[in-house]
Amino acid sequence: MSGATSEPTVEVRDVRPGQRFVLVVDGALAGTAQYRLEGDDVAFLHTEIDPAYEGRGLGSAFVREALRQVADRGAAVLPHCPFVRAYLQRHPELVHLVPAGRRAEFGLEQSA
Repeated sequence: MSGATSEPTVEVRDVRPGQRFVLVVDGALAGTAQYRLEGDDVAFLHTEIDPAYEGRGLGSAFVREALRQVADRGAAVLPHCPFVRAYLQRHPELVHLVPAGRRAEFGLEQSA
């Protein structure tokens, strides 16, 4: 039996000068999410997970934590990135992070 049952160490860091979030797994760069600031809003542009880390749920965990960090600083989210947009479509409890007047533009309108 393999002894590799321990959970990896996962960190999500906001590299503000580079306007990107990075996903670090066991000390190695595993993904990035590029963004730009649009006033007080954070516009996610492109998210990429290294193929060696795909299929382990790390991409979803990465986006969830990046969104949490944006929310914690009181900013809104503009999900131009298809991966972030799809994540929000699967998690309607987080759609409130997108300004109400812009949700339709990202296919995030909720029917009551």
